[in-house]
This record gives sequence, C-alpha cells and structure tokens, in this order.
Amino acid sequence: MKILGLDPGLGTTGWGLIEAEGNRLRHVANGQIRTDSATALPQRLAQLADQLEALIADHAPGGAAAEEVFVNKNPQSTLKLGQARGVVLMCAARAGIAVGEYAPSLVKKAVVGTGGADKAQVHAMVARLLPGVTIAGPDAADALAVAITHAHHLASARALRSSPERGGGSPQG
Repeated sequence: MKILGLDPGLGTTGWGLIEAEGNRLRHVANGQIRTDSATALPQRLAQLADQLEALIADHAPGGAAAEEVFVNKNPQSTLKLGQARGVVLMCAARAGIAVGEYAPSLVKKAVVGTGGADKAQVHAMVARLLPGVTIAGPDAADALAVAITHAHHLASARALRSSPERGGGSPQG
C-alpha cells in the first residue's frame, strides 16, 4: 500500500510517499509544498490545497498520515499550523483516504526509539530505513517519518487481527 505522510505547515508542508508491504518499506517520492508568505492567508490555504490535491491525484495513495498539532509559544503560529493541518486532512478526506494522526513524540519514538529525538536524528533514521533516499528537506524527512510510523501501526494492527489469541487466525501446530 502506498502511504502518504504529511508534516503540515503554512509556509512549508512536507510530504513523503512510501510503499509498505508487511514490514518492508520502499521510498517512492518526497518533497515540500511551499506557500508565499507575502500572499493573504486564504490564498495560501488554497495554494496548499491545490498542490496537495494534485499530489494525491498523481500518486493515488491508499493511506495517509499527518502529524498532530503541537502548541507553540506563539498562539498565532499554532493557529496557522492548525489551519494548514485542516487543509491537509480535508484534502485527504475528499480523496477518500483514511488518515492516521500521530503526535510528534510518537513519531520520533517509532522511528528513532525515543520521543525526545531531534530533527537530525529523525532525518538520519529515515535515511537508514529507506536506503538510497534523497530527502528534500527537514519537513520532508518528518513527513517520511510519519508515513513510516503509520506503516508500522497498520502492520501491528493487521498482526493483532490475525493472531490466534484474538480469534483472527488459525493456531500453529
């Protein structure tokens, strides 16, 4: 399944697309969607939506995941981040794609092993988990990390559903 990871932001939204087959992950593409800070907020949100809708149409992901909002010291920044995140969720929903949502600390823990990892550690682990990838920038690395986290959560959920203890599979002899 193709999974689109998204790291929402009004100025830059990172995106990363991976292919997940069980526990095997393969990089498909990644990048950053930028909006012009000199443009009015409604137009910036529309630019973000247009570019994200085109990305979804081009790649047809089967699933998506987005990072949850964290509260900044600046309330205006938090509001803008929330608005960009709303656009990201809306675009995926309009395309009929279910979206997983993950706290930044959970993404860091899933990819690096600790919820307090810094951006450089996340970037390094994403590069290690997706050999040969050229990452478009820190926002794209975060988006790929979100996609990896979602892939792991989907694989775990499938494993739980099919385990004999849950009644989903047949016992091994």
